Amino acid sequence: MERSNHTAMEFILVGFTTDPTMQLVLFGVFLGVYSLTVVGNTSLVVLICKDSRLHTPMYFFIGNLSFLDLWYSTVYTPKILMTCISEDKSISFAGCVCQFFFSAGLAYSECYLLAAMAYDRYMAISKPLLYSQAMSVKLCASLVASSYLGGFINSSIITKRTFALNFCSGNVIDDFFCDLLPLVKLACGKKDGYQTVLYFLLASNVITPTVLILASYLFIIATILRIRSTQGRLKAFSTCSSHLISVTLYYGSILYIYSRPQSSYSLDRDKIVSTFYTVVFPMLNPMIYSLRNKDVKEALDKLIK
Repeated sequence: MERSNHTAMEFILVGFTTDPTMQLVLFGVFLGVYSLTVVGNTSLVVLICKDSRLHTPMYFFIGNLSFLDLWYSTVYTPKILMTCISEDKSISFAGCVCQFFFSAGLAYSECYLLAAMAYDRYMAISKPLLYSQAMSVKLCASLVASSYLGGFINSSIITKRTFALNFCSGNVIDDFFCDLLPLVKLACGKKDGYQTVLYFLLASNVITPTVLILASYLFIIATILRIRSTQGRLKAFSTCSSHLISVTLYYGSILYIYSRPQSSYSLDRDKIVSTFYTVVFPMLNPMIYSLRNKDVKEALDKLIK
């Protein structure tokens, strides 16, 4: 990628604090979170692959979500850990481009994948007898592949446009990773065209999946209301409750940061929110989909024995 004379050769990641004691505390916290993320997501993927009872469309999507979260957390956390214990806070231009590209691609892919999972839950509740036929292996694989394809195509567009900007306002990124908003703050010159692309990508990668998820849940609610027994309604709702929690947490944090007016941005506050969906959320997903899931618990007991 070509770089202008005004573009920095490397960036400095400020991180969360410059206090050495707090940096060590944060190192311990992030190391613990990352360890739980790796163990939790890897265990869930292994369980789904090994136990034949989990070879269903729902667990196929959950397994792919765990794989994506494992990859997603790995894009950020190792660099955060190095920044906490090292005096060298720099990241090369190429390293920043790679981190930005994969973080955007995986974030967009997860948005699409959660929308595909909402459709899967709708089919499971509205057509329980034809669920396996309706959600065939070919369709599930196509939905997952399309999620990754759409995510990384859009990531290529925003990465190219972002790093074509002139970063002539310094090279210090007031964040713990190469994120969109801190990078834009370092850019100067005409950014009107860039803002247009940014709004388009926000609409296509976040707003559109959100609308699809809301539409799926409207149909799910309508289907549940037609069920006569209270027990049947509760059972139907429980099949999509874990997904609903994931969607609320993930989309809530992303929309909070990227859909607000530019005048209301606060990098210090946004660091905390972005930490949630980049580092904490990948750790929570295995818990959300396994703690209340009888099939996963039985598969885990069987594997341990």
